[in-house]
Amino acid sequence: MGIQHWSTIDASPDEVFAWHERPGALQRLMPPWMPGSVRREATSLEDGRAELALPGGQVWVAQHDPAGFEPGRAFVDERVPGLSSAALGPLRWRHEHRLEPQGGATVMRDRVDTQVGSRLLRPMFVYRHRQLADDLARHHELAAAPMTIAMTGASGLIGTALAAFLTTGGHEVVRLVRHEPAPGERRWDPDAPAADLLDGVDAVVHLAGASIFGRFGDEHRERIRDSRIGPTRRLAELAVASGVRAFISASAIGIYGDDRGDEVLSEASDPGDGFLADVTVDWEADTAAASEGGVRTALIRTGLVQTPRGGVLQVLRPLYAAGLGGPLAGGRHWQSWVDLDDLVDIYARALVDERMSGAINAVAPEPVRQRDYAATLAAVLHRPALLPTPALGPRVLLGEQGMRELALANQRVVPSRLAELGHRFRRPTLEDALRHQLGRFA
Repeated sequence: MGIQHWSTIDASPDEVFAWHERPGALQRLMPPWMPGSVRREATSLEDGRAELALPGGQVWVAQHDPAGFEPGRAFVDERVPGLSSAALGPLRWRHEHRLEPQGGATVMRDRVDTQVGSRLLRPMFVYRHRQLADDLARHHELAAAPMTIAMTGASGLIGTALAAFLTTGGHEVVRLVRHEPAPGERRWDPDAPAADLLDGVDAVVHLAGASIFGRFGDEHRERIRDSRIGPTRRLAELAVASGVRAFISASAIGIYGDDRGDEVLSEASDPGDGFLADVTVDWEADTAAASEGGVRTALIRTGLVQTPRGGVLQVLRPLYAAGLGGPLAGGRHWQSWVDLDDLVDIYARALVDERMSGAINAVAPEPVRQRDYAATLAAVLHRPALLPTPALGPRVLLGEQGMRELALANQRVVPSRLAELGHRFRRPTLEDALRHQLGRFA
């Protein structure tokens, strides 16, 4: 039982080994379709200990074995039954990672001794090897000197993935938090940020903002607006005063309004109508304090992020897996989407590419109609997509305005600025993205 899996990585063994040693490696290798989260990373591949939090309060503890440690070439981790939750039973897990030079590349071999069969484990290791290869390729492409990056919203869906990508690339991420700070964090008061908050920081990534998902009542709308308008301006002003080189702020394709028909929307398109469009216009206007103060400023207008850990795919995956999916309200409206890792790449590029300024549409090159999204997701999951979903469901959950501006938003957005810059997407088609995110490899 167990599995042996190998692939060739276009990087030297020393580079691959160093990537695994850095903070964030375990986070980057966690398959998004699997339950659980990283509770603690090992501080050493020789004798460190990692912990995963699993559903139901269960804990997985893995101890690195010094006997299997060869600097630059191999390391071993093993599940510790006495420290892991007893509910997991006597499951054996000994994982050997071995790196072999092949020209200027690396043959990476994973060997796991466990009672679990290779059929169940194979998607996880295909994902891990693809993720490693893609991340290293992007780090080579960006070729950025180490930076110190302050980040708001670092514990959110995008922030967690982006912070891990940056730290495995050799950068330092300073998390700006509103609670008592732990090591690697600084306390941020959005209403009155401390004058020294950004001392020693090269760039700021501003991701914080209340989730837009929810029923669009007065309280929800106020929370969306107040978490963005004001805090963004104050942080942008501080970025100027602190002399940071780049200010990268989240934004959204909601700026184009809730229904633009078949109009192809680029960064040059005018804003649309609706609550989210108005909020996003004011949100972006708050960053002017940075750009007018001489700080390169990029506004990442994000589409529908594809990951089963959050957003629309987290909601739809169980429905479609149960065979209950289908076109929503006729399915003619356009959906402009982006793979989570492609979004991470766009933020990483914005940090180092001096040409990245102003509005950037962070969407895949091929928007799809909702009925085509439904058919693709169903096909990836090997399920039918025959049950049409009426608008009543979203209306009950989100209210009339939320249904119109979220569930039925009709926006055909294209990444014109990224295309001009020759940006390469990891997963430019929806099927590729869904297969990778759900572990359904062809």
